[in-house]
Amino acid sequence: MSYTIGALGKATDTTVETVRYYERIGLLPRPPRSAGNYRIYGTGTLGRLSFIRRARALGFSLDQVRALLGLADDRRNDCAGIDRIADEHLREVERKIADLIALRRELKAVIESCGGGTVADCRIIEALAP
Repeated sequence: MSYTIGALGKATDTTVETVRYYERIGLLPRPPRSAGNYRIYGTGTLGRLSFIRRARALGFSLDQVRALLGLADDRRNDCAGIDRIADEHLREVERKIADLIALRRELKAVIESCGGGTVADCRIIEALAP
């Protein structure tokens, strides 16, 4: 089965601009062209783009996606490299969660310290001021 760029984008919920970008940066191979100079994509590209979209939805960076694709392209590789990338990403996510929890705690404290009144007496504005 073959797809135009629009059909490929629609099948993967990806904009045409994003498909072109992934081609430019080498995440997707440059497709052959039709006689009318339209890009023609196969099911392999559909699968690869779906992989990229899912990895990006899970928060993997483009560099991590590139590394994962490189490892996945040779099915004989063991998955230690993939595990390392996923573990690194999980640690990154956990750090971000810890940072967000600390931020929530700080914001709650600032909000709770505000007793109302005028802006001149606002504890939130005071906490944000240099």
